[in-house]
Amino acid sequence: MVVLVVGFLGLGWWQLSRAAGGNPISWGYAVEWPVFAGFVVFVWWREVRQQLRGPEGTSPAVGSAESPATTEPTRLAVRRPVRVSRAATTVPDSDDPELTAYNRYLRWLTDNPGARPGDYPG
Repeated sequence: MVVLVVGFLGLGWWQLSRAAGGNPISWGYAVEWPVFAGFVVFVWWREVRQQLRGPEGTSPAVGSAESPATTEPTRLAVRRPVRVSRAATTVPDSDDPELTAYNRYLRWLTDNPGARPGDYPG
């Protein structure tokens, strides 16, 4: 991260000196390289915060007498409800069993807006 940031800022300084010497295209690059350096810092900071939080979906057993091997990770999935503002329509079953099964699957997804496709019981 440090090498990239220093390199990008150095390239920005180099483009700034070229722009001051009369190269008008270098003004854009003089702004672009520091933006790249800022993006590297942003990604690095986000990754550091993610590592400090630990793996997603596990809760630390603080003050628990249980051994870590017996604790089961909890699901911390957050699902936002999806609101559908249309009238429910029924699809008549057809002669094709695959199409009928697919329509049932789509109907189930519509009836369960927060569900994922892997939650389908059929």
